[in-house]
Parts: sequence; C-alpha cells; structure tokens
Amino acid sequence: MNHNANLNHNTNDTYDFDRYDEYEEQFDPITNSRQMRRQGKHKSSRAPKPAPQESPTDFAEAVDLENEFNISYQPSRYEAGWLVDTLRPFYEQTLIADVLALVRGGKEATVYCCEAHPSVGLPLLAAKVYRPRKFRSLRNDAVYREGRQILTAEGRAVKNNDHRVMRAIGKKSAFGVEVAQTSWLMYEFKTLQALHAMGAAVPRPVAVGEHGVLMGYYGDAEMPAPTLNEVRLDRDEAALLLAETLRNVELMLSHGLIHGDLSAYNILYWEGEIVLIDFPQVIDSRNNPQSYQILRRDVTRVCEYFQRQGAPSDPTRITDALWAEYVNLSPADWLDVLPEDLDDDEDAAR
Repeated sequence: MNHNANLNHNTNDTYDFDRYDEYEEQFDPITNSRQMRRQGKHKSSRAPKPAPQESPTDFAEAVDLENEFNISYQPSRYEAGWLVDTLRPFYEQTLIADVLALVRGGKEATVYCCEAHPSVGLPLLAAKVYRPRKFRSLRNDAVYREGRQILTAEGRAVKNNDHRVMRAIGKKSAFGVEVAQTSWLMYEFKTLQALHAMGAAVPRPVAVGEHGVLMGYYGDAEMPAPTLNEVRLDRDEAALLLAETLRNVELMLSHGLIHGDLSAYNILYWEGEIVLIDFPQVIDSRNNPQSYQILRRDVTRVCEYFQRQGAPSDPTRITDALWAEYVNLSPADWLDVLPEDLDDDEDAAR
C-alpha cells in the first residue's frame, strides 16, 4: 500500500500559533521521544498514526507541496507547514527524496529520517529541524555565546561594529532573536564540518538551510541509533567507549572547542561505535570565562555514565589534565561559577 500523503496547502495561510496547548498535546517532540525510547524504535511511515482528532483533510490543509515534494511521513497539522518549508530546499537541491519518519525530539529541534537522493551516496540522512521560534526554547544560551562571534546565515562572523545587529540582539527584538537563532544553527553546522574534517566521531554534515541541518544518519530504516543513555554495556566495551569519548573531547579541546552539553543523552550508539551529536552550544575554550567549569561538567557527566557501566574513572583528574595540556592555565584563573540552572537534572531538561 502506498502511504505517501498527497498533501496540499495554501501558501497564504497563517498558522494558528496561539493554540500552543493543543499543539503540545498533538505534537510534543520531547514526549514522542520518550515514547519512542520505551518502544525501542522511531515512528515508521509504514504505520502512520495521526492524532485521533485530525483527519486527512487537516493534513491536506497544512502542507504546501508544490514541486511535488510528497512525503511518506504524516506530520501533525501544526508540525506540517514548517517541516515541509524547512526541508523543501534540500529536496530541490536533490539531497533528499522523501521524509520517512520522526526520529527524536529535543529542546530546540526535531530530527527526522529522510531518504537520500541517489546522488548523495548514502541511503538515509538525518534532518535536524529547528522548530518555529514560538515553539523552541534556547535555554541559557547567553552562557554559551560568551566569547564567540555571531554568525550569519552564510557562516560569516558579524562585525562587532555592526551596531544595528548588536543592538537588536541586546534588546532581544524580533530581528535580534532571529539573528541569534541563525547563529546558533550555523555554529552547529560549522562545528560539524570542522570536527568531521578532523576525524572526530560526528555525523557527516551535508547541508544547512534557514531552519535545518542535513547530516549523516545512524541506524537503519527500521530503527534509529539509540542514545547512549538507553544502552547497557559490558565492562570491556564500556572501557573502550569511554576512551573513544574522551579522545573526541581531547580532539575538540586541542582545537579550542568544548561541546558544552555532553552527556549520554547526546552520544549515539550503533553497531559497537559511538557518535557525538548536538553542537549548537559549542564554546571557545580560550575566550569563554566559564569554559573550565563547562568542560568539567561535560567530562563528569560522561564519566558518571561509564562508571555505571563498570568503567571507573576520575573526572576531576581527567579535566585538569586536559585543561593543563591544551589551555595552559590553572583552573584557579577561571573563577566563574556555573549558574545553578545549568546543572538542572538532565531528564528535566530533556
């Protein structure tokens, strides 16, 4: 049976963003992600289950499918418009041929499994779609923006003497917020490019758009790679994967980069190997005054997971050794204390 949805949408329609409670009930990516973890697989296009209160007519009204961008995945009404609008450029660039399934939701974005265009040389790609501004929450981003430049949609740094942009960001006007969010997305893509070229265990970056990043997919057509927090390891494998994780932390730090939000929740596990994901909050170790504390938090979270899997480690010793080797400053020179809300329980944050 062909489940491709022949969906149509009037591009002049506006989305009823004020119906936020209904939106959350119908499509909350974080809730969906937790349900998928319990089920052990993502939503498959072979068995789409739209919300009971929605009908095919709702879907038909929600999506503009000019240029015949027909997708197998059936999004909810409030998800549909921005999903297709975000991914259409990748389709028009002959990078993707279809959207197959929702993989997982996060704090700011949702990841989808896409069928790659044959020209890409990969069967599947992951599309990370940043949700509309009203539906995303860039928590504590000021901490990560310290000491790093604002990036444009072309990946160029905004000059500090561009007073219009800087003033808009400071006032958090609509334009300023959009600039800050564009910079957030571009840091993810540019960091993936740099790390992939270095030989880090990260997804291959393929393309970036106004609200989304296209990258290598881990998993298969039936199941995405789980995050490490969903996996139980034996002692020997845990020790090997701890060493590989710390290799990546060290590789990043040797180039002045710190992940900033590293834990078992954003490390994928597939066929005995790990892949680090989620880099929009990456920080500059040499210019961010809280970089030592953020590095310490990253290392501690990783070590605590592997300790539970039977691989002992000393996160404080590891952090201090890395810091001394690559930053060449005493931790005492970095006296800022992380705000309490940065150390919220990880499950609550997700």
